[in-house]
Amino acid sequence: MTKYMGKKVPTSKLSRISKLGSLVVQVAGNVAFEGVKQFSQGKTPTFSKLLLTPRNIENLADKLAQLRGAAMKVGQLLSMDAGDLLPKELSALLSKLRADAQPMPRKQLLRVLTDNWGPDWLDQFSHIELKPFASASIGQVHLAYGDSGEKLAVKVQYPGVRQSIDADVDNVATLLKLSGLLPEKIQLDSLLNEAKKQLKVEADYLQEADFSRRYSLLLHDDPHFIIPEVLADNSTKNILLMTYVNGKTIDQAVNQSQAQRDNIATQLIRLFFAELFEFKLMQTDPNFANYLYQTEQEKIVLLDFGATRDIPPGISQGYLALIHAASLGDRPAMQTAAEDIGFFAQDIDQDYLQQVLSTFIIATEPLQCQGEYDFASTDLAYRIKQAGMAINNRQDQWHTPPVDAIFIHRKLAGLYLLAAKLNAKVNVSALFKPYQEQINVRD
Repeated sequence: MTKYMGKKVPTSKLSRISKLGSLVVQVAGNVAFEGVKQFSQGKTPTFSKLLLTPRNIENLADKLAQLRGAAMKVGQLLSMDAGDLLPKELSALLSKLRADAQPMPRKQLLRVLTDNWGPDWLDQFSHIELKPFASASIGQVHLAYGDSGEKLAVKVQYPGVRQSIDADVDNVATLLKLSGLLPEKIQLDSLLNEAKKQLKVEADYLQEADFSRRYSLLLHDDPHFIIPEVLADNSTKNILLMTYVNGKTIDQAVNQSQAQRDNIATQLIRLFFAELFEFKLMQTDPNFANYLYQTEQEKIVLLDFGATRDIPPGISQGYLALIHAASLGDRPAMQTAAEDIGFFAQDIDQDYLQQVLSTFIIATEPLQCQGEYDFASTDLAYRIKQAGMAINNRQDQWHTPPVDAIFIHRKLAGLYLLAAKLNAKVNVSALFKPYQEQINVRD
């Protein structure tokens, strides 16, 4: 077993709050220091620029990474959902939180393993690496070998994560707002409330195991995807044991051929449509770390089903009608479908209504293209975000959409970002056509 160094995960509420409190002190001290420095140089700095110094931003990212769990997840959500709208320095550092969590020290890790598996937990393995090969917001993953030599992945949840979700999210949200590190126009409350609910699901590894098994059954005959097998008898709420699957991170596939890159994006968007319209079950986290790619086999490995949601039939049918109407630019039909989903309040202004419908049309731009849509030559994801921010600025009209809609949109936006990252070309309209034909048959 290999020794490694890690940083202890604070487990008590007091220790976690103290970490955030020390950040406030550091930020204030850095502001004062930088202000004096710039005044001495004859400059007149603004308060926002003093707050957004590399030192303050580095402190924020470091503290979120130490806390892991819900605190770190807030940084991930901001990085994924608002990355193009945040100051570039903050966006760059928060983006690190998608994969660069600090692992637990060995002593803390062993205590978690013993608490969950008992004192003889090592007997089930011929070997286990105590240094994780992956660390993220809620847990870290270790390589192990079974008695027969089979490679296994052991996903271990950081201690205290489940119990601290509400407090962590509230504390970090307050900290970010008070620190001035976020633009005022970004409204976090609804996103963070839903993040709390989703995190409580993600923190239950037995629930994730069930989601993984359901996906394995649904994609059993699909040649494009691989899902690790969960070993349920050895899994707990805090530890998930599964088969180990090789592959490179999906964003590294940017070096593959154009045909391979096109196929990756095509299959993932095809899966999105299947999740929404057929399975009525969706893994809603678009984090690139949730996918691997096997170059020689040309297969996509699907990882981490914690953020999976059942999609109600009414939401599924509503989105089928909405996407169909949006792809045709049929605003009256779009309005009807959006109302069925639950997007609009009764007293909505017409100009605001049209603003929202225009955003839907932008989001379905790839479907309006007859043939391959070139994600490399478009700023589609950024335009969708800009349109969304414009809608959020209309506080007098804003109406909270259904919970499922928030996560469905996040998943689609993440796929668009991945397709752009891969410089992929995808015939999205052809992927949607089978579902479009269902509408025509009903009509």
